[in-house]
Amino acid sequence: YFEYTAPIRKLIYTTNAVEGFHRQVRKVTKTKGAFTNDMALLKLVYLATQRIEKKWNAPLQNWGLVVQQLAIKFEGRLELDLATNKTKS
Repeated sequence: YFEYTAPIRKLIYTTNAVEGFHRQVRKVTKTKGAFTNDMALLKLVYLATQRIEKKWNAPLQNWGLVVQQLAIKFEGRLELDLATNKTKS
């Protein structure tokens, strides 16, 4: 963990996004008493995830710097489009 630079460490230990996602999924599932089967739960979580994803539009703080450092640290494992500082899909 301490081998990484400060911006990467901040990205690793910042869990607000994960906690927010978990809170929103729990909000949907806690109102249900029981599920008929595992697939019913999976479908509900999938649909909730689709709805939650639409709200994900805020860029990560210092993402340009972080992604460049990750590309250096993990050379060959992360393809970076240098014109936009985004990973290639």
